[in-house]
Amino acid sequence: MKLWGGRFSKSTEGLVDDFHSSISFDQRMAEQDITGSIAHATMLGEQGIIPQEDADKIVDGLKGILDDVRAGKIVWQVDAEDIHMNVETLLTQRIGEAGKRLHTGRSRNDQVALDVRMYCKAACQETEAMLDDLLDALLTIAQDNLHTIMPGYTHLQKAQPITLAHHMMAYFQMFLRDRNRFRQAYRAADVMPLGSGALAGTTYPLNRERVAELLGFSAITMNSLDGVADRDFLLDYMSAASICMMHLSRFCEELILWNTNEFRFVEMDDGFATGSSIMPQKKNPDVAELIRGKTGRVYGDLMALLTVMKGIPLAYNKDMQEDKEAFFDARDTLVKGLTVFTAMLRSVTFRREEMERGASGGFTNATDCADYLVKKGLPFRDAHRVVGELVAHCLDEDKALLDLTLDELKRFHPAFEQDVFDDLSMLACVEKRRIPGAPAPDMVQASIDAGRRALEEN
Repeated sequence: MKLWGGRFSKSTEGLVDDFHSSISFDQRMAEQDITGSIAHATMLGEQGIIPQEDADKIVDGLKGILDDVRAGKIVWQVDAEDIHMNVETLLTQRIGEAGKRLHTGRSRNDQVALDVRMYCKAACQETEAMLDDLLDALLTIAQDNLHTIMPGYTHLQKAQPITLAHHMMAYFQMFLRDRNRFRQAYRAADVMPLGSGALAGTTYPLNRERVAELLGFSAITMNSLDGVADRDFLLDYMSAASICMMHLSRFCEELILWNTNEFRFVEMDDGFATGSSIMPQKKNPDVAELIRGKTGRVYGDLMALLTVMKGIPLAYNKDMQEDKEAFFDARDTLVKGLTVFTAMLRSVTFRREEMERGASGGFTNATDCADYLVKKGLPFRDAHRVVGELVAHCLDEDKALLDLTLDELKRFHPAFEQDVFDDLSMLACVEKRRIPGAPAPDMVQASIDAGRRALEEN
């Protein structure tokens, strides 16, 4: 008989048990459920709501179950529905009548809210640690490539020369924002809901602050309806996960492009590539492609929970059982993605000569040529026109700007002097960009130093 079965005259159908049960996936919250129950029972005893002797038995019994969970000795039962009823059933089997007092002043509605908040907090901390590892990898690559010239792109067309360090630090900023988003998700989850009951609190004199203290929460929920009906904190995590996966996907897309024979900017390590079953020459960046593909999966998890929550009246509804599989999948996918991406990135070989060769083509110094004329007194719009005409001439002659002689340049405008050739070198184009956030090596070094401080302060 179900623990809630007193009102029912017949058992649920077997197919309903299978459809209704969540133990197949919520068993991963066993430690959170047991830890929360230990805190609840401790408080019940301290408040005199149940006899202290029973509270002590419950705590000891729960600790024994927790040890067995960690040792892999527990077989969860589908007919006990979920992790909460499984634990309570086991407890009562082991310690007898005292186990029946555990649920005093508590509902599964606020119990599951507590469990998933605790799990979410741990997931946020886990993700932040993985992001720290990725941020460190980016800083290392940037530090090693302060003077590695490469082309910067807009519209996937060569635009202006930058450095590989500058490019890596752009991703550093993205993932640093991701870390802040997971910190915000942690703060959203760090509110203790136990005491909300099913929806309207309880008549028992619970000490909610004491439970929050025992479980390491910084605050308690302030409305019992919201306490059991809120899943915003999961949406915060999954939104952060979706944005982080989007950043991983963008990075993977660039590595995939850079790995092509057309770019040849990077060489993927053999350990992070695969071959073809028919074409013996192939070396495919499958890891990067799979991360790119799995990004859509995490988006789907976020949309699934948003859709579940959009039409639910207050307070708890069974629809909300669908929160966990989407959340768990988003967390699992992100953790695997971050782990393998960081390892892959550390193994990549950057082809510095190919990058610099790539920067030299495509007229990436055309803007600097216009700026040169501005410094000689021309309005920028006039300088822009002159250089556009120069580029058209070079295309006709199959030349680069630096291939032209001074006489050729002067035919387009007399302001050109011998110093233009030094001014338009790839190195000069980068080094002249010396405002904060720009790619000049000393500016990037300042950004790297600030990034190191951000990680150390963490």
